[in-house]
Amino acid sequence: MLVKWTRCTVVDRRGFERGQRRWAGLLGEPGFRGQSGGWSRGRPGVAHIFAFWESRAFYDSFMARSHDRLGSSQLGTFTNAQVKLFDHRFDVKTGFEPRFTDADVVRVAHCRVHPDRVDNFVLMQEKVWNPAMAGSPGMLRGLFGEAPGNEFLVLSMWRSAAEHGKYRAERIERLSLRAQTEADLAALAGDVVDLEPTWTV
Repeated sequence: MLVKWTRCTVVDRRGFERGQRRWAGLLGEPGFRGQSGGWSRGRPGVAHIFAFWESRAFYDSFMARSHDRLGSSQLGTFTNAQVKLFDHRFDVKTGFEPRFTDADVVRVAHCRVHPDRVDNFVLMQEKVWNPAMAGSPGMLRGLFGEAPGNEFLVLSMWRSAAEHGKYRAERIERLSLRAQTEADLAALAGDVVDLEPTWTV
């Protein structure tokens, strides 16, 4: 599965949201698995959109045919769009599906890893971080994705911001030490996203 993560700064909120609902047109696209997104809890005006495709081939075909038609209504409503594509490596918890109806927030972590630390980073994700997240109350599902250039995406869906906050407060520091995360990371950027139900396709 291919994961597309788009982050942008919205300058015309009403126009952007109106355009976002037009992405319902994705439903008939071959290989399309789901899309949703919402607003950053910590950065005013920043929107995140997550889209899921069966494969890169299906995604490339969509980009060549239908993307510009669906996206045209949002032109001029945002700036600083950053788009990243990741290949799904494994699930966080089990049975990841791009379903959003039961989740309130998504936590996204974008990690750049030192080349000589990639193997350790992936192993620690499987052996330390995954079990801790999977066992946390309110954590619904998630995935671990990889892009060229030693870049990784950890995406987790939570029933509520309060439950995600509790996990952060209780576990992060201890788990980071155990996994030697600081030694692995060249850079880390993250956000917590309040999902907008009307953006879900």
